[in-house]
Amino acid sequence: MKKNRKKRHHFAFRLNVLFFAIFLLFSALILRIGFVQIVRGEDYASDLATTTNTTARIDAPRGLMYDRYGHIVVDNKLELSLTYTNPSEATSSKALLEIAEKLSPLITMDTEKVTERDKREYLLLTMEQEERYKLLSIEEREEIDDRSTEYRLELDEISNQQLTGLSEDHLTTIAIFQEMLKGYANTPQRIKQQITEKEAHVISEHLDELPGVDILRDSTRSYTYGDSFRSFFGSINAIPSEKIDYYLSRSYDRSDLVGTSFIEEQYEDVLRGKKAVVESISKKAGGKTLEQEVTEKMGERGNDLVLTVDMELQQRLEKIIDEEIRKAGHSFILDRSAYAVLINPKTGDILAMAGFFDPADHERNSYADHIGNVTKAFEMGSSVKAASVLTGFHSGVTEPGRQFNDRPIQLPATPIKQSWNTRGFGWIDDRKALEQSSNVYMFEIGMRMAGCYYTTPNARCGWTGESIANAYNEVRNSFSQFGLGSEVGIDLPSYSSGLAGENTNGGKLLDLMIGQYDTYTTLQLAQYIATIANDGYRMEPRLVREIREPVTGRNEQGAVIHKYEPRILNRIDMSDAHIKRVQEGLRRVMTQGTAAKRFANATYHPAGKTGTAQVKVVVGEGSHRRIIEGNTQTLVGYAPYDNPEIAFAVVVPHVKREKNGGAQGIAQEISKSALEAYFELKEKRKGPIPVEEAAER
Repeated sequence: MKKNRKKRHHFAFRLNVLFFAIFLLFSALILRIGFVQIVRGEDYASDLATTTNTTARIDAPRGLMYDRYGHIVVDNKLELSLTYTNPSEATSSKALLEIAEKLSPLITMDTEKVTERDKREYLLLTMEQEERYKLLSIEEREEIDDRSTEYRLELDEISNQQLTGLSEDHLTTIAIFQEMLKGYANTPQRIKQQITEKEAHVISEHLDELPGVDILRDSTRSYTYGDSFRSFFGSINAIPSEKIDYYLSRSYDRSDLVGTSFIEEQYEDVLRGKKAVVESISKKAGGKTLEQEVTEKMGERGNDLVLTVDMELQQRLEKIIDEEIRKAGHSFILDRSAYAVLINPKTGDILAMAGFFDPADHERNSYADHIGNVTKAFEMGSSVKAASVLTGFHSGVTEPGRQFNDRPIQLPATPIKQSWNTRGFGWIDDRKALEQSSNVYMFEIGMRMAGCYYTTPNARCGWTGESIANAYNEVRNSFSQFGLGSEVGIDLPSYSSGLAGENTNGGKLLDLMIGQYDTYTTLQLAQYIATIANDGYRMEPRLVREIREPVTGRNEQGAVIHKYEPRILNRIDMSDAHIKRVQEGLRRVMTQGTAAKRFANATYHPAGKTGTAQVKVVVGEGSHRRIIEGNTQTLVGYAPYDNPEIAFAVVVPHVKREKNGGAQGIAQEISKSALEAYFELKEKRKGPIPVEEAAER
């Protein structure tokens, strides 16, 4: 018992010592806080008021792009940018305008984007207070409820004479001022990119008079091979207003430049560089900087992309199209154009994709229209008939070897439906129908899917509105499995999926079966034929194969960060035997059918399908307005027939009919030359030609 009382005594003593120690620590802390606040408070406040800590984030170069053989196709080049950094404290508009006026004589600016409102705001800002007050009467000002309404009314009162009196120097000042207004606190805002060395020297001499103005080392995109594939690389611009919240949530600054189209936009998160961070701590007194400490965390270039594109083949394809279109001369109704896609059917790799467009008004600086392959849709004609035959097989209305009588068909209230050989081909099977491009065979498939069994001219054949609508749905669902009229899945932020016709009558159903109703893009057409070449497996088209780490060496690539594997989108709902049967028909097209003249003796053993869609184009105006009939020429195919390694689609829109002077076989000539180029490059390569070397040649 005595021992327990002794333990309790020691415990109480120790607890009292602990409380006393805590009391002493808190007393010391309170004394220290009192000393800081009362004795040294003014000194610390003064130091804080004279110390400035600013952090600037400087853009790093974007990642490079390589073609599939390691040639740099999109590079960065050093440029100088004129920037203005607005301090954290508010800067008046008049102060900004004073800086803009000082910069105006030192640089040139594009003034075309200066709006009328920009001019009015500038004039209002430069007015004396008394002059500005006279713009509105006393009564008008008394009726105004808010400042914004008053400001708008003042702007409206500025006369057109005042606007027209602005000189080019004034417009330059306005352009600079508007760019400065776009900036945010402590963030460099680009006033002008790609300033000249002369401008840089002059500005450097006056930097002490231009607070917040600086010259920034910047980078811009350069394209080793000029316009080759250029439009698919995409553009870099300021963040679009509708996407500002999206990018801010991902740690972007409002003034950042981002990819705004195609590959640059699609792979923005990969190509974006890691910004350099410059932190500056300055201590001032008496208007002078006494101490300044600057620390810089280096930035890092964005990751690089390895594309699927073969730039040497791309250049060859562009040249082929250019030569063939120019050779065709005045064969076109209005605009001259052509589009071609070369794709690996087993992987979906886009090997080359080229377009040519020469408008009738000749207002383009470049004839390149590569993006037309994914944005422009056309009726593709008989080139889709392989899908029609397979649709017929799958629906059960025909089968391999089944014959139909190819003769003119006359349905009630419908123009005569017939093959290009108006006399007809007589009784033909599916392979012969593909070989000779029979329309009637495809009509029979469409009619029977709708419950129509044609016997004699103008006789009712048994279809109904409901059965026709069901046939439309069944045909389009079938076609979509090949990529016709559906999403192709390419790694681009936007592209067209074609258009489906709105009418649902029986005659248009027959047109759909021969490719003269719904519209498709050239890429969709290429995916369709590649699916057949790949034994029914539809691959996802892709433009990027790998993501790699950035390296400093010009002739080497970094380690692979991510490799995109080929991806199967779907397997068409047709049997292997049916696909094999259609492949045989496509081979016969090239050896003894509608394309045999150019391909029968080809050593690379192609298979394919020709197409000619009838078109009507309205030309002229007023009393000179008229309709000219023409054709859209197409050819799809793949090679070699027994082991496909390349599939292609070529589209040449709006060619005059032969009787009106239009050249025939343009699409076939382009296809033939493109395939020859591909197989030649398999044997020997010289590499793509940079734009500088091309100019020297």
